[in-house]
Parts: sequence; structure tokens; C-alpha cells
Amino acid sequence: MESTVKTKRRTKAPLAPPCHALGSQCQAVPVVLRVGALEEGNASLDHESTWLIGHTQHISFYDIWEDEGELYVDATLHVPCRFLQPDGSTARCAAYGFTGPAPRGPVRREQPRQLGRDQFLIVENRRTAIRALPPPPRSLPVLAAANPCALASCRTADNTRGAACCRDLQIEIMCTKRQRRLEALVRSRRSPYLCKVERAGEFSIEAEIISTCAYLDDDGIGCTLHGRQRADGRPAKPDLCSEWPEKKQGLHPGCVFSRRGMRLG
Repeated sequence: MESTVKTKRRTKAPLAPPCHALGSQCQAVPVVLRVGALEEGNASLDHESTWLIGHTQHISFYDIWEDEGELYVDATLHVPCRFLQPDGSTARCAAYGFTGPAPRGPVRREQPRQLGRDQFLIVENRRTAIRALPPPPRSLPVLAAANPCALASCRTADNTRGAACCRDLQIEIMCTKRQRRLEALVRSRRSPYLCKVERAGEFSIEAEIISTCAYLDDDGIGCTLHGRQRADGRPAKPDLCSEWPEKKQGLHPGCVFSRRGMRLG
């Protein structure tokens, strides 16, 4: 006999962090970011650290430190919660209905990476340092030296065009499975500025964040570290910026290399 009992269809509620009021967590989240393993050596870690701390648009970076064979950096992700609904000087939480004065985020200090007169803030021996990085010797311009990205129509997920690979990045946030509130805060950030959050393992989660690199030139395309060398002869420009994406992944819409990469396959 067919049952005539009707069941109420349940809709899945959006995941919201366990908040009790509007606050700074509506605007930003303090985190610890993993840079890499100490066994990679200073040569590799200096490049990875310099690359990471360069992306200052929506990330504030603080102390770089090490623990149990890993290198970390304290940071704050300045991406608002997707449930925050600002209205002038007031705001409302769409998840819990809280209303009140628009919450302020943490105070942001300036994070210059280009300090003038060929002075740059980079990472050296796993510590931030100000170094003189003179430009390369001048030479006659050749066609092969032109920046192929200058006219590319690449764009990030927020439709900002140009130098897309210098405007977003993947980060590893230290967050154990027991840190449920922290994970919920990260997952509740506004997309596409912070998105694609996935658990990487027992101790961390991975995410993609839009945060433009502060080493970009005034034209928003060229890299001010390009061609410059450290005192020991190593390139000042992070080697990550010169590596081809593995398995043809990571190419942005309109990337000038996308078709070329497909032909190489």
C-alpha cells in the first residue's frame, strides 16, 4: 500500500560561522600561512616567501617564523564575510539577523615592497630585509624581450584584466579539523575574492584569494623585480613567477600562453 504521508522538504542552510554579534570577523580573518618545509633550503624558501608576502592587496603580513621543520607567516585576510550586508554606516548579518554600526576591520598598515632608489623589501635567509637591487645593464631592445603579457586579455575571477597570474594566488592556511570556527570563518568569505576552500589534510586548508602583487610596475603588468639580481647572483624575481603551470593547469581566461601550451601537449 502506497504511503500518503507527506514529508517536508528540507533546504540546506548556508554555512555560517558561529558568531554572536557584528564584529571585526565580518571584515577580516587572522590566520597562519604555511610557506614551506625548511628542508627545501633557503634558496627555495626565500623565493617562495618573497612571492607570498608580495601579494599585499587583501593580505596583511606580519612575522615570519619557523616551527618543527616548517616556515610560517602570520597574516590577516582582508576579505569580508559573504553574509555581511552593509548599508551606509550600518550593517546587517544575513545569517543571524544582527544589525548595528558597520563593523570595522583590523587596522591596516602600509606594506611597501618597492622603497625607491632600487630598494626593495624581500625575504633573505628566511627573514624580511631591505636590499638594493640595481636594474640590469641596459641593452638594445629586441622583439623577443617584449613582455608577451602586455596585450593579453587575461583576467581574474572578479574581471580585473591584465597580469591575472600576479593578482591571485593559492594559500595554505593552518587550521586543524578541531578549529571549526576558524574554518567556518574562512569558508564564509565573499567569493570570488576568497574561494575554492578545500581541506588539505588534518592540519590545514587551502584556498584561492585575489590579492594583487605589490612588485607590479606602474603599468600594472610588468614586474619591478624582473632582471634584477640578489647580491649572491640569484634572481630577485621569485622563481615561481617563471615556472609553467603543472599539467597545463592554472591558466586564466585570455592567457596569452593558453593556446601555445595546448600545442605543446
